[in-house]
Amino acid sequence: MKKNEIHYDDYANLCREADNIDLSLFEEYDVQRGLRDKNGNGVLTGLTNVSRIESFKMVDGVKTPCDGKLWYRGYDCIELVNGFKGKRYGFEEAAYLLLFGELPTEEELKNFRKVLAAERTLPTNFTRDVIMKAPSSDIMNSMIRSVLTLASYDKNCTDTSVENVLRQCMGLISNFPVMAVYAYHAYNHYENDDSMYIHRPSKKLSTAENILMMLRPDKQYTELEAKVLDIALVLHMEHGGGNNSTFTTRVVTSSGSDTYSVIAAALSSLKGPKHGGANIKVVEMMRDIEANVSNWENEDEVRAYLQKILNKEAFDKKGLIYGMGHAVYSLSDPRAQVFKGFVQQLASAKGRDKDFALYSTIERLAPELIAQKSRIYKGVSANVDFYSGFVYSMLEIPLELYTPIFAIARIVGWSAHRIEELLNMDKIIRPAYKSVMEVRDYIPMEER
Repeated sequence: MKKNEIHYDDYANLCREADNIDLSLFEEYDVQRGLRDKNGNGVLTGLTNVSRIESFKMVDGVKTPCDGKLWYRGYDCIELVNGFKGKRYGFEEAAYLLLFGELPTEEELKNFRKVLAAERTLPTNFTRDVIMKAPSSDIMNSMIRSVLTLASYDKNCTDTSVENVLRQCMGLISNFPVMAVYAYHAYNHYENDDSMYIHRPSKKLSTAENILMMLRPDKQYTELEAKVLDIALVLHMEHGGGNNSTFTTRVVTSSGSDTYSVIAAALSSLKGPKHGGANIKVVEMMRDIEANVSNWENEDEVRAYLQKILNKEAFDKKGLIYGMGHAVYSLSDPRAQVFKGFVQQLASAKGRDKDFALYSTIERLAPELIAQKSRIYKGVSANVDFYSGFVYSMLEIPLELYTPIFAIARIVGWSAHRIEELLNMDKIIRPAYKSVMEVRDYIPMEER
């Protein structure tokens, strides 16, 4: 049989028949699907001191939705962001906090920046031999390949001591922007027949500045552009131990695996459209709305089209208004709240006030429409992804880099959770699955 003669549809039908489980059994055996109960509460699987999320409060013994809050090592993320005044960029400062548990002094931050700058160097010819080979439009896949290949260059790859893991994590935190941007340029050159630009990162620039400098042909960017991207990175840096990619980090860490394998697994999780690709869907949805709503200032017209989206009559016909609602937050996402002000500044500078007004209108109308359409147990509000895609579009960051930008931020949180898992947990994470299969007698070949 030749390869092109194989019909996987037939095999797929066999899988559907063999792997179909009666949905009523999940309720019968009280299975917490997705590690969440019927009310959306996560099953407690561990403890963490890295961050904390709050979306409900107990009022007179009743669990009551409240405005969301997010803390990094005990510090309110909104206060952190508001503390990055002037030309001070926050990514490195927040990274220090998450990794080491304390806000750095000026001297500590200066030394930490020097370490990150020194680590921001890929092995000789790595860009040519790895990143530029077999370029793909899926930059996350390119990054996964690069991370796994870096293991071959590390003589202490399997050493899981805290000192060695920290060294490895710091190297990955430093090089994620380089691997992502170079992978995009390789793809853009070989697949889109565009010019290739390989700008070396600068030790004098912040992470956000380096991303924009390496990405743009002329290396130019404004202070506001870098500032808004920096805030986006800080707000995507960490979000508790229960999100899919961070839990993946802890699961693979608990098996004793090396750092490169752990982070590759986390990247594989994040690239899923149910996790890290939400902001791409927001941008695609907004483009569709802009094309089909003739008067963006007419709220009745906007409302009517949003209703069509919810009724599965418009956009991708999935019935979802992307960027609205969150698995954890109820009344509000604190990241979206603090980010919105910076988004408005950038929109004004870019002449995109009309676009920002449309986003604000949808943010106001969508929760009401969703509440009317769906049976919800908590509030619905805009999440940080509702605005992050808009920001990336204003920064002229290509869609292919949206999820990699998320990864550039979240590698810090993954690193903190990996180290915490190594220091505190001595058991492999092994959840239980109840078998519901039928036991059968063996049938000899001649009787089948």
